[in-house]
Amino acid sequence: MFELLTSFWRPVIEILFIWVLIYFVIRFFQGTRAMQVLLGLVILVVIFLVAKFFELNSIIWVLSKVFAVGVVAFLVIFQPEMRRVLARIGTTMSSGFLSKGGTIDEVIRACDHMSRHRTGALIALERDVGLKNYIESGMMIDAKVSAELLLSLFDPHTPTHDGAAIITGDRIASCGSLFPLTQMTDLPTSVGTRHRAAIGLTEENDAVCIVVSEETGNISVSVFGKLTKALDLEDLKQILEGLFKPAENKNVFIDFIEKNKKLFQFHGKIPPT
Repeated sequence: MFELLTSFWRPVIEILFIWVLIYFVIRFFQGTRAMQVLLGLVILVVIFLVAKFFELNSIIWVLSKVFAVGVVAFLVIFQPEMRRVLARIGTTMSSGFLSKGGTIDEVIRACDHMSRHRTGALIALERDVGLKNYIESGMMIDAKVSAELLLSLFDPHTPTHDGAAIITGDRIASCGSLFPLTQMTDLPTSVGTRHRAAIGLTEENDAVCIVVSEETGNISVSVFGKLTKALDLEDLKQILEGLFKPAENKNVFIDFIEKNKKLFQFHGKIPPT
């Protein structure tokens, strides 16, 4: 009986493991130039299987040699990306995104300081849709999130203060990154370049963008292409916690949205989480 159960569950576990592995590989490379290489490899694998089915020996021989060299080339070319993802897997269990002194607290602390000193800033927090293309447009640093580091990145005397910082998990993935500007024509003239870049990015994906105005010191948040201006620190914390841990903070987040529908302009709909 035990052997029968083992023979039944073993292929199920193997198939599930392979499916999860392929899913996370695709998720990791999605939105990067490496995705094009991955798609090319998939096409070659399909050609190889077709050649094997029709017994096209010459094609099989050529592709088998390409695969032998390709594995080594893949490991060499994408060694930095593989190192980062393995390090991220190792720290997943200890990630403190919402813990006391975690990512949200550090971001809020940095925004508070920059708001009081009127230091302009643009910070994007990655959610489900990858921001790898935008990360690659800036300077990749892969450093743990801290208020002090964010303040140094947006210091007006540094070359990175005009770009955006991108946060992935509990790491600052890049600084000085460039975002597309929104094409909306009905925005008031008081909406500056940072705000337009925040709206432009969140129109394309589910990222959360925080903007600190250099002129007024006001803190704004852009989600799903909608900009909310002049937030206090408590409102900012509610939004971030509601978006990044909706299961535990959903009621608080919904209450906040209901009270600020005109600001969010969600047309009566709670944004998807």
